[in-house]
Amino acid sequence: MRHQDTAQQGSYPLTLLIDGACPLCKREVAWLSRRDRRERLRFVDIAEAGFDASIYGKSQDELMGSIHAVMPDGDLVTGVEVFRRAYRAIGLGWIIAPTAWPVLRQLFDALYRVFAKLRPMLQRKGAGGGDNCHSGRCKAN
Repeated sequence: MRHQDTAQQGSYPLTLLIDGACPLCKREVAWLSRRDRRERLRFVDIAEAGFDASIYGKSQDELMGSIHAVMPDGDLVTGVEVFRRAYRAIGLGWIIAPTAWPVLRQLFDALYRVFAKLRPMLQRKGAGGGDNCHSGRCKAN
């Protein structure tokens, strides 16, 4: 095991809280899962009946409004930082590394916030594969 792998063991598993009713989200989860050879990622479907957002100290709308991940110590990370950590977990951190560079970080974080607000509308328009928001499950703040 490389030193870097040993140093990162405390960062995993990373548990992504995902909207399983979102086709785009499901595609990203499938892509990440196929590449997660070290089994560092876990996925929890927050759209599933019986899911209780309060165990994470958030409302359902807050979790639906932006992607969240739970660190092994219970801390939550949100937005693009979730993707940065997930891609590092599967050994592809270099792909997303520029999104953490000082000036670009602000830009990508802002772009994600816009996307997160538009995601429900994009799904309704068919970009994600159909109307998955009629039940209100993909409502964003």
